[in-house]
Amino acid sequence: MTDEAVLKYGALAKMNPPLRTENDRLAIIEGLKDSTIDLIATDHAPHSTEEKSRPITQTPSGIIGLETSLALGITSLVRPGHLTLSQLIEKMTINPASLYHLPCGSVAEGKSADLVLFDPNEKWTPETYASKSSNSPFTGWELYGKVKYTICDGKIVYKD
Repeated sequence: MTDEAVLKYGALAKMNPPLRTENDRLAIIEGLKDSTIDLIATDHAPHSTEEKSRPITQTPSGIIGLETSLALGITSLVRPGHLTLSQLIEKMTINPASLYHLPCGSVAEGKSADLVLFDPNEKWTPETYASKSSNSPFTGWELYGKVKYTICDGKIVYKD
């Protein structure tokens, strides 16, 4: 998305740092492609409907992103050919774990079983969320890449 999304989605597209121009969006894609940018993350900033209903100058910045980030990466970066699926997964798992010196981000014997099983080709439309909040401009978007299971420490915490 670009700064134009604020005109369409209002406070649901208000985030910090703020959305930028189309040229900036394209530069970010180039940075991801050439590995100048080596990780993708979301801070998942839930806010109540009441908070996001205020005038845009009074509403808090932030959107939920945890439940749509993988699908947005597949839809906007992998399917158009900017990144391979392996590159996207690396930027969303291995690289962030490495940056923060976390003992995760890879699958190995004896390591904690923190996994997401997904179908990269399944089309879906986010309408409701497991999060206690729903402040997302991506509600109603057609996305690819449906999460089927989320496993934390060897336990299934989400099943589609």
